[in-house]
Amino acid sequence: MDYYLTALLQGLCFAGIALGIYISMKIFNIPDITTDGSYTLGAVVTAKMLTHGQPEYIIIPAVIAAGALAGATTGLIHTKLKINALLAGILVMTALYSVNLTLMGRSNIPLNNVSTIFTLINFSTDPNHNTFWILLVFVAVVTLIIGYLLKTDFGIAMRATGNSESMIRSLGVNTDRMKITGLALANALTALSGFLITQNQNFADINMGIGIVIVGLGSVIIAETLINWLHITSVWLSLVLVLSGAVIFQFVLALTLSIGVNPNLLKIVTAAFVLIIVAVPRLSFKSSE
Repeated sequence: MDYYLTALLQGLCFAGIALGIYISMKIFNIPDITTDGSYTLGAVVTAKMLTHGQPEYIIIPAVIAAGALAGATTGLIHTKLKINALLAGILVMTALYSVNLTLMGRSNIPLNNVSTIFTLINFSTDPNHNTFWILLVFVAVVTLIIGYLLKTDFGIAMRATGNSESMIRSLGVNTDRMKITGLALANALTALSGFLITQNQNFADINMGIGIVIVGLGSVIIAETLINWLHITSVWLSLVLVLSGAVIFQFVLALTLSIGVNPNLLKIVTAAFVLIIVAVPRLSFKSSE
């Protein structure tokens, strides 16, 4: 049962990554690899500021700004220097490794005996239940903000940029600015996941972001499959399914560990699971033709 409780909490922590990947890949059709670096950046900023006694209401804006700056840098390289989006993300992700290591000063920052968001707020006397409620409220607030943004004129212009760039450009919308803003928003959300997971596990590590993009991608693909099966068109329901995809993805990994699979093989299992959820709908579609 501990596996599944941990999976639920981690799924909520990774909600920001899932939402970020949803914005970059499904709204803008940009494969953004900056995620690996901005996730660790959010964790590093959180750990450094916590160890220096900074309050949460200062740390959250700093984490959002750091993630947004990373995403905007990728967007600027892609749009202004005309570099392929995938390569731009790889370049920024690579540079962020050095940035993160410089900020940390070492490869790992423990948060022992440091107050975190999960110890400052008390909804329940049970630590796990308290963590769950804090994460649920935090994720709900972030989702409401993103949902509202996507329903505004600005959000509609963002979505239109991904759907038909030439059409929205003909209406006078600066598509380069939209892409930069979208990538900044996506990586700000990713950094928030780093903010949450660092305080949940009580440490930040320089290698914690390696391969983390696959978690967000898997979550979004699960959500996309459900959206297509259920014929969902609502933005709000789509976001809820993206969050559900993050939790489902972690539950699958928890199930893998609970049946005795070697933890060293977890990355292989993760890759295989993502491959399956990508391939099965396509195979089903082809067989029905």
